[in-house]
Amino acid sequence: MKTLADWLAYCEQLHPTAIELGLDRVRTVAQRMKLRFDCPVLTVAGTNGKGSTCAMLEAILLQAGWRTGVYTSPHLIHFEERCRIRGQSIDAAELVGCLEQVEAARGDISLTYFEFTTLAILQAMARAGLDAVILEVGLGGRLDAVNIIDTDCAIITSIDIDHAALLGDTREKIGFEKAGIMRAGRPAIVSDPVPPQSVIDHAKAIGADLWLLGRDFNYQGNNPQQWAWAGRGRRYSGLAYPTLRGANQLINASGVLAALDALRARLPVTAQAVRNGFGLMDLPGRFQVVSGHPVVILDVAHNPHAVAALAQSLDAMGSFLMTHGVFGAMADKDIAAILRQMDPIIDRWYFTDLPTPRAAKAQDLQALWRSITQRAGAASELFGSPMQAFNAAAARVQPTDRIVCFGSFFTVGGVLEQGVPHLDSDAPWQHADR
Repeated sequence: MKTLADWLAYCEQLHPTAIELGLDRVRTVAQRMKLRFDCPVLTVAGTNGKGSTCAMLEAILLQAGWRTGVYTSPHLIHFEERCRIRGQSIDAAELVGCLEQVEAARGDISLTYFEFTTLAILQAMARAGLDAVILEVGLGGRLDAVNIIDTDCAIITSIDIDHAALLGDTREKIGFEKAGIMRAGRPAIVSDPVPPQSVIDHAKAIGADLWLLGRDFNYQGNNPQQWAWAGRGRRYSGLAYPTLRGANQLINASGVLAALDALRARLPVTAQAVRNGFGLMDLPGRFQVVSGHPVVILDVAHNPHAVAALAQSLDAMGSFLMTHGVFGAMADKDIAAILRQMDPIIDRWYFTDLPTPRAAKAQDLQALWRSITQRAGAASELFGSPMQAFNAAAARVQPTDRIVCFGSFFTVGGVLEQGVPHLDSDAPWQHADR
């Protein structure tokens, strides 16, 4: 195996199941590798808002002059996006070297794709001479591979029902899994406005330093031009809104500021670094609005909670003659609830297959939508790939319309891999028959 693609294909075939929660195997290999960090670690769990929270933390810490490492998943286009060191995606050749180290250390221990690649990315960051490490939980928290690393600050974003077969079918059960990233005596930031009681109870049981939104930190965002935040030891006023758009981004930003407040003795940041970080950050695929006429919106919302926020943000954009929806999703999602949320908004659907066996088929999405829709005049089409679906929408769209690409990372990534879409008013599709 010479290339990153070779190694990733190998990792996919190594373990008998794609997902097997548990820390014993991955912890044993990490101990053999002597994997450790000598800098503060921030671990982020939650159902939605994890990626945005990690991006905000990274942007502010970079602006403060700290050397950061960030691990997030999944990726949109290239696997290397999962690991950013000092603000840049890791080089494929460096990652290959770390994968080789995992292979040498594991012996006869079978690792899942996520476990194998997580260990490689942690190794890459451990030897990079970093000042701060930001780890996004892949699934749950308590039994997720990143939880082999003892965090210095746990952050739990919004909690809702997702991956119910693995994490439980109630917010209380899922909250308990997320709370597993907390550590005794260390800050645990909970930015969910109404957290499950299981999260609070677990923090008390282990003696974590629990920070709750509305009790230990809060924000005010009534002014359309600026917002303010207050925590235990610091206040910010006159903050510009984060460049990330979306209905819940101030909640995510508040959790970020609480975490930085809690770690201020080890990772001090200036008010200017906070302002610059919020203003300069970028995270593709999170209510990403491509300006122009017509407007294109890209969002990886893939569960009812995230789609509700997407619908709220779309509604706040004002009126459009038509909304074209490109949609593909994993089969294990609550697709019926997602379709009900978006049915009043989408005028024409473009259902797409996705390049993974876990995905729902486009024809099944269409059949489910037809059984749910309350809109007699809405139409739909089927496509073999997200880009084909997007091109079909582009062929029909008018300057007063908008295109919304949402659902799985595969849906948005399948469009973004061709470059950020921009629809020129002089493009051929603007004059195509409708």
